[in-house]
Amino acid sequence: MGAESQKPLIIQSDQTILVEVNNPLYFEVRDRLLTFAELEKSPEFIHTYRITPISLWNAASAKINSDQIVNFLHHYSRYPVPQNIEYLIKDQMSRYGKLQLTQHKLKFDFLVLSSDDALLIEEIWNIRAIQPFLTQRIDEQQLLIQKFHRGRLKQALAKVGYPVEDLAGYIDGDPLRIVLREMSLAGKPFSLRNYQQESMDIFYAGGTERGGSGTIVLPCGAGKTMVGMGIMSLLNSHTLIIVTNITAVHQWRQELLDKTDLTDALIGEYTGERKVILPVTITTYQMITHRRRKEDDFRHFKIFTSHNWGLIIYDEVHLLPAPVFRVTSEIQARRRLGLTATLVREDGHESDVFSLIGPKKYDIPWKDLERRGWIAKAECIEIRCDLPEELRYEYATLPLRRKYRLAAENPEKFKAVQVLLKKHKNDQILIIGHYIQQLRKIAQMVKAPLITGQVTNAERDTLYDQFRRSLIPILVVSKVANFAIDLPDANVAIQISGTFGSRQEEAQRLGRILRPKENGKPATFYSVVTKNSRDQDFSTHRQLFLTEQGYKYIIHAFDGQTMDISYL
Repeated sequence: MGAESQKPLIIQSDQTILVEVNNPLYFEVRDRLLTFAELEKSPEFIHTYRITPISLWNAASAKINSDQIVNFLHHYSRYPVPQNIEYLIKDQMSRYGKLQLTQHKLKFDFLVLSSDDALLIEEIWNIRAIQPFLTQRIDEQQLLIQKFHRGRLKQALAKVGYPVEDLAGYIDGDPLRIVLREMSLAGKPFSLRNYQQESMDIFYAGGTERGGSGTIVLPCGAGKTMVGMGIMSLLNSHTLIIVTNITAVHQWRQELLDKTDLTDALIGEYTGERKVILPVTITTYQMITHRRRKEDDFRHFKIFTSHNWGLIIYDEVHLLPAPVFRVTSEIQARRRLGLTATLVREDGHESDVFSLIGPKKYDIPWKDLERRGWIAKAECIEIRCDLPEELRYEYATLPLRRKYRLAAENPEKFKAVQVLLKKHKNDQILIIGHYIQQLRKIAQMVKAPLITGQVTNAERDTLYDQFRRSLIPILVVSKVANFAIDLPDANVAIQISGTFGSRQEEAQRLGRILRPKENGKPATFYSVVTKNSRDQDFSTHRQLFLTEQGYKYIIHAFDGQTMDISYL
């Protein structure tokens, strides 16, 4: 058999790349593909990646050039690379940086959109969707822009396929000296890991206009909060931090006090409980987008402009609500840092994250960090249960959306959970689900506390603390626990239902158990699904992102009493 037939990639003219999973070069090519393509399908033997404009723009912003990608594809492709794919890569990557946005040298309230390509400027000048954001033509290669159109212009240009390299600079914000401790208040040595330092340096870019906005992608448990604090210590300015929930507010505050020289008097919380704006202020997306009636204005948007912030941190940026995109488009002169475990969005707003928060500045494969011991080793297992005979007719007659709920709440899952709890009787276990009624039944069955949105923040904090101290071995949690729970000893998660096919949720739920364990124990992530149903279909889609990161799901069939293993 010839050497060509041993190569792992098949590049197709429809912008997809097929990857042979059992090929000895699979892991090598997968990590390279992550830099410029997105995983679409991950069945047993052949995975499908897709090259998209945004994936190529992110690669270009990370200083990867098109020749590197084309040469990589030629080297590992089993068949000749289609000519249109080479053209697509070179064309889309050349677009990043072709348009630049800079500060006008004489007029402070104006920016200049420029290009070396006069015909491109002519084209932009004549695009109807762009015209509202253009003030006048300076010459053949420059357009004058009013400063307050900075974000809207970048959004609009990304949507028509012309990403802007924003070099217009930033407001420094009010100064605030922030120093990272060498010894935490808890008495433990503290220093940044090499990949955390590297991601900070790339974002900061020496303080020049080429840094200061963008997204850093790191797995849950890999220390995204530490990266945020590190960047704060580089910029030394007043900072607004936006997080997913009140638990995350408290955890950010605790980490800042523990690992920086900031004091209580410098850290404010802007939440439903307290509305205090201080040099470092932590708030939630829910707080910012709260309004009494749908027709009311978002009155808390003022937090973005009523204070002279030098940095705004968007934690879990992949969850950024649409209204926050709107206000973010108006504050492009502030430095903006997005933190996330996955840039996957289920609403198609990836281009808005790219244009308004900034391009992906740093990413690292989860398995790399696992190999280095920075996150726990994890095994992913899917448990497939039969639907009881008495529910099969009802399932067959329901519309699609209701089919999913019936399958997701399959009562056979309770038996599977009991078997898993017996197997893991000495572990710290999270049982996670989407439907509250199902969770209540599980909590009653296993005699464990239940945390939902109805549980007060004080009660949640108490239960989390008891779990950390092993006073509670099992916690049943709804989707409120998808984010920002620091439970380092949790080593087993059992997912009994999810938000349809959400890839980001699957990643976040695995992330709850990825913090390294002091005893070196691995983590185990179970997803309990109903066989041959919409529940299984959605589960397969949810697994895409984690499969891309190198996690393999082992399939177990559950017959109501035992589990037979079959490797798919």
